[in-house]
Amino acid sequence: MEKRITGMRNLLIALAALLLVLFHHRPVQALPLSDASHPVPVAAMKLVQFCADPKVGFDSQAVANLINHVIAPKQNKESALPTFRNATGAYYELDTRINFSDFLKYSFSSEIPSVLTSPASLRYSLWTDTQGKSQKMPVNWKLVPSNGKPVIIRGLEQIGITPDINTGIHYKYKLQRTLILLNHDNRQVIISISKQTDISDVGKKGVILGHDDDWNYYYSAETGSTKAGLGWVKSYIYDYFSVGVHIQSGSSPSMVRSGIFQWIRAGWSGINFAEPKHVIKGMKRYARNSKSILESPKLPEPNQLVTTYRRLLALPQHALSEKYTALQQARQQLAVRRNKIAIKNQESHTPREQIIQELMLEYFKISLGKPSLLKNMDI
Repeated sequence: MEKRITGMRNLLIALAALLLVLFHHRPVQALPLSDASHPVPVAAMKLVQFCADPKVGFDSQAVANLINHVIAPKQNKESALPTFRNATGAYYELDTRINFSDFLKYSFSSEIPSVLTSPASLRYSLWTDTQGKSQKMPVNWKLVPSNGKPVIIRGLEQIGITPDINTGIHYKYKLQRTLILLNHDNRQVIISISKQTDISDVGKKGVILGHDDDWNYYYSAETGSTKAGLGWVKSYIYDYFSVGVHIQSGSSPSMVRSGIFQWIRAGWSGINFAEPKHVIKGMKRYARNSKSILESPKLPEPNQLVTTYRRLLALPQHALSEKYTALQQARQQLAVRRNKIAIKNQESHTPREQIIQELMLEYFKISLGKPSLLKNMDI
């Protein structure tokens, strides 16, 4: 009897130990990306802080967490992110068939305007360094060797964005920017970080002229929205910050995987009306156009675009102004024909670099086989 009891006791102890081991090693249900304690969005915020304050140290572990998340296979390429700084966030991911060196040349060059790879999102992008001088990003980046240190470029960027799909409002605002080029496990990676410096200019009425993928927009100087019932609204982008992680992900074929973490706080009367679905919709708008451009068989070589940019840069002001006036008139006439505007006031003063970028986009349209608003784009 005693042996039987001892045997039962030993069996129960063994079962308890087995259950303890199984419980201890049971897979923990993964936190959703929208959870504020998830290490990935927390890592993204560490890089936003690194961008906003140069005194904050470079966190290599945060960088590794982001890269590992972006490169990992996943079923869902989009997700809500936790609210940080009262801003609404979302994540979106895409793959682009392009080699990494060309991706750098087209997307991060001092002589190929960013508007050419983001024409449905950006109207213009004016880079300066932290002293207010012209920022000198590389025309040709040097890739980082496996044991090389990250290359870090900081600057300030003034941007104008295209009219919002939902409201038709366009904005101007300034960003602190940081670019980090690095080598991670023999993969080239560039991380693009943005942090808005202050509240945007008041939102103004804009119009998408035709199909959004034609990149034709009208920009009025009138405050408000073209959406019915919101013509009166005085809206602002109160805050915006993002981290774009672009990774060399394949060689046969060449591929770049991009994971974008983005937050925005926008609305009026101090209220944030942005929802994750709005943020994702905006990122999809960017991704659809960027991918179609960079994968297009008609995409001009980088050196062709640089040559065109330099030719525009060399034109006298009167020649640039003449071409830009023609572009503004074409936009206005198209908006009037489509019964999209009742007013005809556009901005009176436009910086020279902005003029060059907007004219450059018209040249780019022709190169890609799209119709341009300018009949004569000889440079």
